[in-house]
Amino acid sequence: MISNQDTDAPHSTNDLTDKGKDLLKSNVAVRKKTDLNILGLLDAVYHKYGYDFRNYSEAHIKRRVMNRMALSGILDISELQTKVLNDEIFASTLLQDLSINVTEMFRDPSFYKSLREKVIPILKTYPFIKIWLAGCSTGEEAYSMAIVLKEEGLTERTTIYATDFNQHVLNSAKEGIFSNRLMKEYTVNYQLSGGKESFSDYYISDDNNVIMKQSLKNKIVWANHNLVTDSVFAEVNLILCRNVLIYFDRELQNNVQTLFHSSLINGGVLCLGTKESLRFTDFHDMYAVLDEKQRIFKKKY
Repeated sequence: MISNQDTDAPHSTNDLTDKGKDLLKSNVAVRKKTDLNILGLLDAVYHKYGYDFRNYSEAHIKRRVMNRMALSGILDISELQTKVLNDEIFASTLLQDLSINVTEMFRDPSFYKSLREKVIPILKTYPFIKIWLAGCSTGEEAYSMAIVLKEEGLTERTTIYATDFNQHVLNSAKEGIFSNRLMKEYTVNYQLSGGKESFSDYYISDDNNVIMKQSLKNKIVWANHNLVTDSVFAEVNLILCRNVLIYFDRELQNNVQTLFHSSLINGGVLCLGTKESLRFTDFHDMYAVLDEKQRIFKKKY
């Protein structure tokens, strides 16, 4: 009995190991097939609608695609692709999913405090100022910047170009309507950022929503621009593109940095998100550091 048990045990363990290996190989094959199918989907979206997500972060794209499939009751990516190609309304929904719309007013207050202290004095040396907010989403950052400029006496000589490839969020941004429940958080952000007035002076409120005042909107130009496929935007004094590049792969990040460098005047300022860097791009030595922690850089002459 003991001898038979000893003889059988190794075979049982080996059988389990083989099954485990087969299961692992199967899972790897499924993941590879899924990844290839997603690439096919992104190719189809680009050729049909002109939006290029092929160099976005794989994790970001996969998460958004799988979430849309779950919400829509779609079990197969090929079925999703067919629906996207034949249903423009559904395609628009997927494009909203894939775009990046996470933002808030005076997000990262310490950044805006540094902006006031280290960038505003540079801007004050110019007779006319052009600011590009790339990937402006629903506009919270644009209105934050407009408030800073107003408080620093720069409104009249500044134009803010707020751009995004997503026309839906641009339309929403232009309206400047936000939920009242967000104002408490935004007010705290504003105060921590070095705000000089009462935040409530910048909007009109009712029971449910607030609308930003027209005086802030007057100097903002909302425009459709795609960082992935479009060319140089303009000769600008300041570019803010915060928490967008983290969703791009290394190659696309470098391409976008080429676009930014070409768009900035000499001595112009580039602001990135706190998790973004120039360190691994071709442009690391082409900027001086104004604030390493807040990712604020000045283009060298």
